[in-house]
Amino acid sequence: MRVFVTGATGWVGSVVVRDLQDHGHQVIGLCRSEDKARALKATGAEVVLATIDALSSLTRAAASADAVLHLAFNHDFSRYAESADEDAAAIKALGEALQGSGKPLIVTSGIPRVMSGAIATENDLPSSSALVGRKSESAVMALADLGLRAATVRLPPSVHGVGEMHGFVPILIRLAREKGVSAYIGEGENRWPAVHVSDAGRLYRLALESGVTETVYHAVAEEAVPFKAIAEVIGRKLGLPVEPRDREHFGWFGAAAADLPASGSHTARVLGWEPIGPDLIADLEEDGYYR
Repeated sequence: MRVFVTGATGWVGSVVVRDLQDHGHQVIGLCRSEDKARALKATGAEVVLATIDALSSLTRAAASADAVLHLAFNHDFSRYAESADEDAAAIKALGEALQGSGKPLIVTSGIPRVMSGAIATENDLPSSSALVGRKSESAVMALADLGLRAATVRLPPSVHGVGEMHGFVPILIRLAREKGVSAYIGEGENRWPAVHVSDAGRLYRLALESGVTETVYHAVAEEAVPFKAIAEVIGRKLGLPVEPRDREHFGWFGAAAADLPASGSHTARVLGWEPIGPDLIADLEEDGYYR
C-alpha cells in the first residue's frame, strides 16, 4: 500500500513510517525541514517538503496515495488555537482530496475528558475543553458524506520512550529542574493513560491493514497511571523533593491537573493489538530521560 504520512519525522510519525516500511508498505512522508527530509529519503520514502498549511501539497500527495495517516501538528503551546485551526484545515483538504475514493484517512487526536471518575472509551465524544483544544475529530466528522473511510487515533497524554524530547513527561522533567521540586496537585490522585511510542506507531498500521472498521481507536496501554507516581520517579531520579503544589506552579501546563483515565481494550480486541513496550514508570527509570 502506498501511504501518505504527515508528520513523518515526528516522535510518533517516525515510528509509524518505520513500521509501515518494515511490513512492505511504500511511504510518502511530509516534513518541513530539509535536514529531516534528507534523513527520511534515506529510508526509502518519497518526501514532500512542505509545512502543514501548504494545502495544495497535501492534496496532491493524498490524491496519489492509497491511504493517508495524518500525524502532523504544531505543538507550539503559545499558539495552540492557531495550530488547532491549521490542523482542521489540513484534515479538510486531505478529506477533499480523497473524496469519493473509499480510501482511508486516519487522523490524530487526544483522549477526551469525561465525567469525573469515569474511564474514557472509544464511544465517548471529544471534549471541547481548552485542555484538549484540538479540532481533529470534529473535522473528521465533517467529512462523513465525502465517500471515504475516516477515523481518529486518540493518543494519551504520555506517548513515552527514551529519546522523547517534547512530550508531556519531558515538560514535567524540565519544570522540576527549573522549580527545584517535582510537584503534583492535591493528593496527586489524578490519572493519566499512557502508551509506549513503539506500540502507538504499530497501532496506526494495524488500523490501516484492518480496513479502518472503527471511527475511533484508543492507543492506550495503561489506563490510569497516578500523577503522583510520575512525580515521585522524576523527583528520585533528579534528587529533588516531591511535594504538592497549586495549579499556578505548573503555569500554562493545565494537563498536570487532568484526570483522564482511558481504556484501549476495544481497540486492542478489534485490531489484535498487544502492547509490548515498557510501561511509563519503568520507562522513567531509564537514565536517558534525564540527559
